[in-house]
Amino acid sequence: MQAAVVTAFGQAPRYADIADPPEDAVTGTVLAASVKNLDRSLVSGRHYGSSGLTPPFVPGVDGVVALPDGRRVYSQSTGPHGMMAERAAVDPSRMVELPLEIDAALAAAIPNPGLSAWFALEYAAQVQPGQSVLILGATGVTGRVAAQLAKHRFGAGRVVVAGRNEERLAELTRSGADDALVLGDDVTAQVASRHAEQPFDAVLDYLWGPVAEDTLAALSNAGLTATYHHTRYVQIGAMAGDPISLPSAVLRSAGVTLTGVGFGSVPAAAQARASSELLPELFAMAAAGDIDIDVERRPLADVETVWTTPAPSGARVVLIP
Repeated sequence: MQAAVVTAFGQAPRYADIADPPEDAVTGTVLAASVKNLDRSLVSGRHYGSSGLTPPFVPGVDGVVALPDGRRVYSQSTGPHGMMAERAAVDPSRMVELPLEIDAALAAAIPNPGLSAWFALEYAAQVQPGQSVLILGATGVTGRVAAQLAKHRFGAGRVVVAGRNEERLAELTRSGADDALVLGDDVTAQVASRHAEQPFDAVLDYLWGPVAEDTLAALSNAGLTATYHHTRYVQIGAMAGDPISLPSAVLRSAGVTLTGVGFGSVPAAAQARASSELLPELFAMAAAGDIDIDVERRPLADVETVWTTPAPSGARVVLIP
């Protein structure tokens, strides 16, 4: 079969022929596989999971597959037999059947950002109906999903989205966000004014770096008569830089709790709900139009070009065999 084949760590996969998955595996025809930072990191050889892979192998940790019985399912891949191929083995224990209404490419793109955003909102930020949420980096793929989930699933009373792309911020306000903050030289002042109007109960940060420094400064208080308000600050990405400088007064002067979401920071019990509860609901929301992200469809044969070209801003590339 034809597939994206990694012949050496650190090199882009090439469209080439490789053996089919084992005959004793549950296999299907791949309909779509998204290209994620995790996939790129595994292929680079720098991810801890790379140690379990031996070239040549097929990348793609998950994807959408058509089974021989006609069902379309989302599944994670098994071992070195990734989803960026014409056919792939699936894990029956982590298989989720897709609604008829959802496009296969969108279904392939939703799980990675969707689960990340869900864990951030529910487990780390503990967002409750009516609360106020600030999302830094909302114009990225995961930030956009988080904004939509915060409003349509978790019932946030106010969702403020922040980013540099004004066009994408406008799209987010049209899809439910209540306010937009254009990141520039006055981040502290912009966040402080909104925090004064209605204190933020949660901040989801996909940027870190100077943006985080300015935002944390805005959440802090001056003087000895400040009113306590608990704000859960959730660190998820570091697109704007790493590390940060954090004055101790920020944590002493305000009720700010710092936490993060990523591998190892979400309890196993929460992760166990992914296939049985969270993914089916995410797919249903996507089918209903309550979650939507930009998807750039590319032929699997273009994998080497996709790998060596910067990903489009705010969009998820999905390979179609």
